[in-house]
Amino acid sequence: MLSKNLTKFGLNTALSYIEKNPEKNMNKIMDWVDKIAGEGPNSFESHRKIIRSIIEDPQSNWYKLIMRIFRDTDPDVLKTIFTNFFLNAGIIGWQTQQECRKKYNCNIPWAILLDPTSACNLHCTGCWAAEYGNKLNLSYDEIDSIITQGKELGVHLYIYTGGEPLVRKDDLIKICEKHSDCIFLSFTNATLIDEKFANEMLRVKNFIPAISVEGSTESHDKRRGHGSYEKVVDAMKLLKSKKLPFGISCCYTSENYISISSEEFYDQMIEWGASFVWYFHYMPVGNDAAPQLLLTPEQREYMYHQIRKFRQTKDIFGMDFQNDGEFVGGCIAGGRRYLHINANGDADPCVFIHYSDSNIREKTLLECLQSPLFMAYHDNQPFNDNHLRPCPMLENPESLRKLVKQTGAKSTDLESPETVDHLCGKCDVYAKEWKETADKLWYCNGKCNECGNN
Repeated sequence: MLSKNLTKFGLNTALSYIEKNPEKNMNKIMDWVDKIAGEGPNSFESHRKIIRSIIEDPQSNWYKLIMRIFRDTDPDVLKTIFTNFFLNAGIIGWQTQQECRKKYNCNIPWAILLDPTSACNLHCTGCWAAEYGNKLNLSYDEIDSIITQGKELGVHLYIYTGGEPLVRKDDLIKICEKHSDCIFLSFTNATLIDEKFANEMLRVKNFIPAISVEGSTESHDKRRGHGSYEKVVDAMKLLKSKKLPFGISCCYTSENYISISSEEFYDQMIEWGASFVWYFHYMPVGNDAAPQLLLTPEQREYMYHQIRKFRQTKDIFGMDFQNDGEFVGGCIAGGRRYLHINANGDADPCVFIHYSDSNIREKTLLECLQSPLFMAYHDNQPFNDNHLRPCPMLENPESLRKLVKQTGAKSTDLESPETVDHLCGKCDVYAKEWKETADKLWYCNGKCNECGNN
């Protein structure tokens, strides 16, 4: 592998060529990526071959997406994101993570999710965050410490959840400045994105919002409050005008799954300027959850086909947190690929599973990853050989019951603690009903008439 300094110099040179003529010079950056990655099991050879095939096919939707990103993103922001995400968080970071996995015999994450605050300026239906109230915050020093420890393990990707992370926008910008070698993504309702903050994003260059949208004006405002949709659209217009990259986050439910996966909505997201969309299955978390928002097997299968169809036809990258388990080997929580640290410092195995036996204020990050709960994840993943049934809560509730009870993990919801039996009880029927459909999709792999996807 080339030295980091030589690597970054070469990448900057290649990116400068691409800036001048992306269609002609795209291969130059892949030549440098090949040199950086080298050979061997951690060289991402198959991934690099896929990218090569994409940039050699100008008619593909992926090629069009790449060209759109180069055309619509500030050049200096693009260079920073490429270096921090693909190089630091990807190739170099992954190799460090692999070394640490062997050295410490535990899960080492690729990304760390953390809640800067439990505060939020909205109160959305079915969202657990509001239950925590506005009292909890990670201090600037605590966030800085988490990232510093994470980088020692090879982690350079940090994702903010909440609460509404932008309640802490000043501290988040300071973190971007201090850890300029990392990439930061934030799930946000976007109502606090203004001209000043957009200019700060343009200055630090390593902060990307993932904006929550619930489909139409009616469905969005119904869940997030009257007038919130208009504010979201205004925020996206502002980001697009500044040539700042952003994506969209959609929680699909039994009520909105058709509208947020329609071709019209995909085209709208592209018109807004989003480069990716992250779909999340509704999770019935919290004592105030709304189980009626859970999808039927038929509705979830519809999402399975719909997102995959547009992934091959639209110039936006769509990810499905629940139905894309086959691409990541099942459950990625418990530090296998990520973990969640809430605003009280509790290390949760998953952003949707609020049980913990460790707190970042009492243990190091590595000690949290070596705790009984996280080691139980490490020793039991995957929770199902069918990766369309990856989650120990939603599709395998008996697994989460066992993990929590055997490790003595406690609920981290300080306002309204929920027992694991109560949580999993909301998933038992769902898991049983989804099994038949999931097995059909998984074992025929979309190749039989029964799946409707020849």
